[in-house]
Amino acid sequence: MKVALLDLKAQYRSIKNELDEALIRVAESQYFILGPEVTKLEKNMAEYLGCKYALGVSSGTDALLIALMALDIKPGDEVIVPTYSFFATAGVVARLNATPVFVDIDPVTFNIDAADVEKHVTAKTKAIVPVHLYGQSADMDGIMAVAKKHNLAVVEDGAQAIGVQYKDGRRVGTIGSIGCFSFFPSKNLGCFGDGGLVVTNDDTLAERLRIMRVHGGKPKYYHKVIGGNFRIDEIQSAVLNVKLPHLEKWSAKRRENAKLYTELFVKAGLAEAEGIQVFDANNKVLLPKPVYKADGSNELVNYHIYNQYIIRVENRDALKAYLIEKEIGVEIYYPVPFHRQECFTYLNEKDENFPHSNLAAESTLALPIYPELTTEQIQYVVECIAEFVKKA
Repeated sequence: MKVALLDLKAQYRSIKNELDEALIRVAESQYFILGPEVTKLEKNMAEYLGCKYALGVSSGTDALLIALMALDIKPGDEVIVPTYSFFATAGVVARLNATPVFVDIDPVTFNIDAADVEKHVTAKTKAIVPVHLYGQSADMDGIMAVAKKHNLAVVEDGAQAIGVQYKDGRRVGTIGSIGCFSFFPSKNLGCFGDGGLVVTNDDTLAERLRIMRVHGGKPKYYHKVIGGNFRIDEIQSAVLNVKLPHLEKWSAKRRENAKLYTELFVKAGLAEAEGIQVFDANNKVLLPKPVYKADGSNELVNYHIYNQYIIRVENRDALKAYLIEKEIGVEIYYPVPFHRQECFTYLNEKDENFPHSNLAAESTLALPIYPELTTEQIQYVVECIAEFVKKA
């Protein structure tokens, strides 16, 4: 049985008529840049996320970049980021000749360790960039408390977390100064190429973002600031306008698939429960763990939308090879934390300061989790992992 890591064709088939009509509509309009589809998308996204302003941009990376530019991050400024994330999180800081300051992650959620953030604040710190990795919220209470205490901006990297609710009901991306999202095709809400979004509730920041999206010109050809070409196009916006009404259903299906994985792993004797963090004779696979309230009420603090379904295993690389041999798509997110990247050697970080990120990089594996997966496919994945563990 073949099981792809992601099958975008299956999603396309389910809404083919809607998408085809939208693409033809744009083609017939011959309106491609900042037209009615962009306007509609921005209105729809602001309503969905519950924020005042939403601006479509050219990619998730550019969303982060324009956010830091709007906050006037300059050379010599420091920006606190998790060391374990997709490269753009730190790369955009370095592109502005600012200094990325790396912080280790929480070992359960893989998000930045909020308790450790304040230890890295200096007189040069200007912003914190928490990442809601894999579709689960970071500890925004802890992060916002540090930001308020030290008068720091917070740029939420929600590239993998569109629609995630925090424990107070707010959607991630709307809690900090600016929220950033990616519409890369593999995301829960993906377009037909590159695309992104920045959101804010701040009038001044919204105006700066809007101006910087078009090279910093207002009016056209008159530039008080330097921006960039950060515009999302009509085709991507039209695709997203079709897909957005389906997003909640798709996210719910991902959670259903994750629940089935958990049940099957436990039934196979590979895991004791969600999020067990110790390998022993009875526990060969560590599963993703939703975060519950500390009062024992079994009430979720925030829900996970599983942009990725990440397990931890011993002999990760051998398991990956075995599953690929069984025609199961898997991936490692992310094999090299920022503090180990060659391009950041000038920061002289000490590897031993990031034990949780190092362990995640060396032991995690992403399994297929997309909404169109069948029960039989998920069963096959777990069966193959059980076979590998038995042989090991």
